[in-house]
Amino acid sequence: MDDVQEMRSPRTLHGGLEARHSSPSYTLGKRRTDHNLLIPEADLKGLGAELHYTQRGGDITFHGPHQAILYPIISLRSIGIGARNYVETLERSMLEFASVYGVKARAGHKGETGVWVGDRKIGAIGVRISSGITSHGLAFNIDPDLKYFEHIVPCGIADKEVTSLRRETDDMLLPSEEVIHEQLVSCLAKAFSYDDVVWKEDPSFILDNQEEYKD
Repeated sequence: MDDVQEMRSPRTLHGGLEARHSSPSYTLGKRRTDHNLLIPEADLKGLGAELHYTQRGGDITFHGPHQAILYPIISLRSIGIGARNYVETLERSMLEFASVYGVKARAGHKGETGVWVGDRKIGAIGVRISSGITSHGLAFNIDPDLKYFEHIVPCGIADKEVTSLRRETDDMLLPSEEVIHEQLVSCLAKAFSYDDVVWKEDPSFILDNQEEYKD
């Protein structure tokens, strides 16, 4: 089962956060940019990977083991921010997380959503917003097999490399991925001004909250 967390703020706002731990897969956004998959779909099985079509924004990307993948479920109306501000806040949370390990990351330039170390992408963002409720989210590369990215044009941006926390920290001894995940969650909560994160085993509360926010 996916890990599920509840975030609480001083404004009594409740949000949800799903932590996805993926087997190797490529995902396409709603624009269906299949041309950025550089090998026939039939060849993916040989890589141990799958292709999934989603309703999020953004282009093709890879998800797999040793990535930190967070899917915030938040009512943007309740916190009074728009889509652009939301994406920028996701970026800030990853910048804050990278700085914990001394990695000097930056937000993407125009047309380059996500988080970069120089010209190397370390964190990707792809979101969907329906009736003011967010889904999908961010993926931060901890130590994935970067060879998987060779088979796509990551996020539709050609001639750019992909990197990872492991690569950018050289010989630094990294903590367990569970600790890393908790650190990223803390950075995300801080970016959205939440002061409390509560673990939940049952994700049904997320569905209940989504129903409340529907038009």
